[in-house]
Amino acid sequence: MIAERLEALRAKMQKRGIDLYFVPTADFHESEYVGDYFKARQYLTGFTGSAGTLIVTMKEACLWTDGRYYIQAEKELSGSPVTLYRSGEEGVATVKEYMEQNFPEGGCLGFDGRVVNAKAAAEYEKIVKQHGVRIAANEDLVGLIWKERPQLPKQPVYILEEKYAGESTKHKLKRVREKMTQKKAGIHILTSLYDIAWLFNIRGGDIPHVPVVLSFAVITLEKSFWFIHEEVLDEKIRAYCKENQIIIKPYEAVYQYAKEIPAGEKVLLDRHIVNYQICRSLGTGVTVIQDINPSEQMKAVKNQTELTNIRKAHVRDGVVVTKFMYWLKTQIGKEEITELSAANYLDDLRRKQELFEDLSFDTISAYGENAAMMHYTATLQSNARLQPQGFLLVDSGGHYLDGSTDITRTIALGKLTQQEKFHFTTVCRCNLNLAAAKFLYGCRGTNLDILARGPLWNLGLDYKCGTGHGIGYLLNVHEGPNGFRWRIPVDGRSDCVLEEGMVTTDEPGIYLEGKYGIRTENELICKKAEKNEYGQFMEFEVITYVPIDLDAIIPEEMTARERGLLNNYHKLVYQKISPFLNAEEKEWLKEYTREI
Repeated sequence: MIAERLEALRAKMQKRGIDLYFVPTADFHESEYVGDYFKARQYLTGFTGSAGTLIVTMKEACLWTDGRYYIQAEKELSGSPVTLYRSGEEGVATVKEYMEQNFPEGGCLGFDGRVVNAKAAAEYEKIVKQHGVRIAANEDLVGLIWKERPQLPKQPVYILEEKYAGESTKHKLKRVREKMTQKKAGIHILTSLYDIAWLFNIRGGDIPHVPVVLSFAVITLEKSFWFIHEEVLDEKIRAYCKENQIIIKPYEAVYQYAKEIPAGEKVLLDRHIVNYQICRSLGTGVTVIQDINPSEQMKAVKNQTELTNIRKAHVRDGVVVTKFMYWLKTQIGKEEITELSAANYLDDLRRKQELFEDLSFDTISAYGENAAMMHYTATLQSNARLQPQGFLLVDSGGHYLDGSTDITRTIALGKLTQQEKFHFTTVCRCNLNLAAAKFLYGCRGTNLDILARGPLWNLGLDYKCGTGHGIGYLLNVHEGPNGFRWRIPVDGRSDCVLEEGMVTTDEPGIYLEGKYGIRTENELICKKAEKNEYGQFMEFEVITYVPIDLDAIIPEEMTARERGLLNNYHKLVYQKISPFLNAEEKEWLKEYTREI
């Protein structure tokens, strides 16, 4: 089937004289996760991971993906004509290097200009110019062969009330316009679905587990335009837009709007997000001011209402995961439990919680060697039956009206090897060390990442992903620009000064192919500590309240300080969670938060 689809694509390429066709994992808004309509790369390869880039030539089909998906991609591409390129591995050509090496002189590069951001497209333009190659970016060739393609999502829209958002749309627009004025821009084109949802205090359901609305926005110094499928708007939303002076336009009209921007205008936009089609629609007399969307930093720094709400959401969510751990630890070996049934049990507990809106992502429930795949998804075919031995790794979260959560716990189901316990203890130490960081204001996540990786690097181990990411407020569970990672981004993105009010995950891990995976993940709020002659000191507040499984801890492998950190954390967990448990659960929690 995959071979047939690739041949059908090649037939379209040959008819148009296209030598190399580029298929990213993207929608028209450069979203991290995409709806079914936009899963063209998955349709052509069978690879289901959330990140990957496909290049198809007349002879080859090549897929690039990152370290989170190496094992998964290898399995899903097995037996297909698609070759896996492990991004970031030594000796592996990058997408750009592959293009440079495989373009015939005078050839043609093809892609859908709506799903490639303008920054990436500009880099490809540089490459093709060296080879006298032309670009064909006006057609979605995959759409021509995908006969049963899902429809574009058009889910209802709702307003996020100010008691949850903590700031009105009018005030947010005022702040954005102040930034535009500082940069001398008269127009701001905004295509990030997360930023639009945050700015307009609206939410929807156009991407599974990401409550956003397919739309574009244009902000001028006097007006706001919202390009959206108008049928998703009810009278309440229309009245809300009128109240906030937001003018509604058809979704596809954004391209014509861009064409009609008069010469001499200065347009603020982020080429890393705005698609190529919009940018090349701008007239030659329009000046583009390239910068990160002002709203990106604004939404990353949570206001006091949001922070108060988020803490409440985490207590309820902590109760859910603690109850799940109790059930799993007491029932394993007594009843049949599988990866899927365990995930379903946890999901059902979450759905019963007050203010619950949705899961923040599909629950990862991975037993044994399956957990070595960081973003493993259990299927009916892979669904492992849990045994009273080894680890179950569960990465899960919920969207609530008062915040979003993301937590991972690796749970001992019974007998463990000494190596499993040692690695679990090491990961716990990594997590605690980062959470306990005290640092001067001005530090970035790259400055602090070594605190988490240090114990692993001392063992000659590592994990092929960042240590942590920002969290959206009832938005994408992965949010920038804050995060923890050791590698400094070449383009400077996803590496910002850690500000008070930013919420970031702390999730080191160990992943041994064919054996097991271990991850411990909490969320941290960045806050101010003391200020003195050395400057403003900063610290973190842990807001995830679920025990770290003491059955897998070797206390002797921890320093006295680390044992103290774990004991203090467990005191906090018991204090926050025990009032919401029944007698048996409370007694269990007391044992699993005991001092070591």
